[in-house]
Amino acid sequence: MDLSPLLDDQALPIDDRTAGHRSPVRQGAPTTSQLRVAEALDVACRTQGFFRVTGHGIDPALFADLDRLARRFFAQSDQTKAEIAMAMAGPAWRGWFPVGAELTSGRPDHKEGIYFGTELPNDDPRVRAGTPLHGPNLFPDEPAGLGTAVLAYLDAATRVGHAIMSGLAIALGLPRGWFADDLTADPTVLFRIFHYPPEVEAPEGGPHLTTPRAPAWGVAEHTDYGLLTLLAQDDRGGLEVRVDGRWLPVPAEPSVLVCNLGDMLEALTAGRYRSTPHRVRNTSGAGRLSFPLFFDPGWDARVRPLPLDSLTAPSDPSDPHRPTVSSDSVATPSIQQRWDRTDPAAWTGTYGEYLTAKVSRVFPELFASLEG
Repeated sequence: MDLSPLLDDQALPIDDRTAGHRSPVRQGAPTTSQLRVAEALDVACRTQGFFRVTGHGIDPALFADLDRLARRFFAQSDQTKAEIAMAMAGPAWRGWFPVGAELTSGRPDHKEGIYFGTELPNDDPRVRAGTPLHGPNLFPDEPAGLGTAVLAYLDAATRVGHAIMSGLAIALGLPRGWFADDLTADPTVLFRIFHYPPEVEAPEGGPHLTTPRAPAWGVAEHTDYGLLTLLAQDDRGGLEVRVDGRWLPVPAEPSVLVCNLGDMLEALTAGRYRSTPHRVRNTSGAGRLSFPLFFDPGWDARVRPLPLDSLTAPSDPSDPHRPTVSSDSVATPSIQQRWDRTDPAAWTGTYGEYLTAKVSRVFPELFASLEG
């Protein structure tokens, strides 16, 4: 969908660094074109939880720069890439990790990557306090320019995140600045660059046997933790989403963003909006690059039910995602229907605490070393 009507009236230019990633969303009544976009967002979020984003205002040249520089970085030796290893960043959880170091449901992912986030100096109070996932980024010396491109993309994609949340506020019958004034006034913004090596088609037990080995999932089935994931990707393909019990491929279109919803947005809306399971398997025969940006609640925010009388369950009682809505609780799809058998709506702490607990299971060895 064309997001441009929601971006046209944002108050701050992309390159205004004085406000960090705080929201530039204007107040006031939405325009007719914004209402149309909000309606389209509502339909996509209720039915699939995934949608394409065009008209996002991000320069195609920036996508091309990120792709080119990322390929140069990942083509280097592991020894060279380890000069910005995640362990060097301490609790900030920034930097490179090798293939197999990140886990999904306890199983190693067939990918390597670099973790980035909002750039914060060492004298920032949150950094001085050792707040997890806060700190300066680790940028490699080579290729030169990767750090500059990453920071430019963080700013541009964060603006897109604010715009989508303003559209969702309109769709939910809230003031369009509702999220910007509270939950995402100072959002948690994390960015990753992932490289998925091609899957090796070799039989299990040796080349002369015919039993194929289990799929080498780049990332196994999962949902994302927060509000929105904005994904840029190359043209290799490999991303699949589960809709109505079927796995569907997501077209790979460079310069087109794919947006999916996270667990916190599903919890906020009592299951009206869905955090859709997805997975990645690279069978293209070549390395695949993806660039997910996670636009999430503020670190100290407590996720609570939205003040909406309009929340209603789907009309089909056989729908396994049909929630039961009450005035004092958030209902999410059946725990038995979720990939991880958990209920995000049951969390009562801050989003930062929730995210730290999740990340500690993704990198258990690194987390243990930091705790020690």
